[in-house]
Amino acid sequence: MTDPVRVLLADDSPHAQRMGERILREEGYEVVTVTDGETAVVRLGDVNPDLVLADVFLPQLSGYDLCRLIKSDENHRHAGVVLIAGLLEPVDEDEARRAGCDAVLKKPFEASVVLETIRPLIDKARYSRGLFSETVPPPPAPEEPREPAAVQAPLPKPPADPEAIRAAVTIALDRSLPALVAEISEKVLIALGH
Repeated sequence: MTDPVRVLLADDSPHAQRMGERILREEGYEVVTVTDGETAVVRLGDVNPDLVLADVFLPQLSGYDLCRLIKSDENHRHAGVVLIAGLLEPVDEDEARRAGCDAVLKKPFEASVVLETIRPLIDKARYSRGLFSETVPPPPAPEEPREPAAVQAPLPKPPADPEAIRAAVTIALDRSLPALVAEISEKVLIALGH
């Protein structure tokens, strides 16, 4: 029996936790969720994750600080760290790079984007822990420190047709708007004490 892929999801938004858990569990990953940075640190030892998804704005210990701690810890530096933030929340790219994060994702989560981002990080973590057979080649080692994947990726050239651009934007908005409305409504209700 193979060792299961373990993911630590640190986010104080119940909606983000539900969406993240659903996407990850459908892939067969074990998921442990926590709501603040200090609890994430406590759980690192017993979860020993292959991947950590951490909200940039976690209570008690920010996602940046959590990432820095993981990347400087001999026992956990194998874990990929993906910083996450709401669609309208700013991510300090320089701070993310200095913290050593491997990628940045925006919420609401889109399953295909999440999986495309995390799979190589999980493979790299599992290889470094010796969980792949010797026949699987190691992932390529980065030549130099690089920017997080989501920040570094070049933007694709837009289609020359303005109507195609409008159609793509409309589709993207249609897909993300319900989750965005739910996330904003949840934050407003929390702020109002409901």
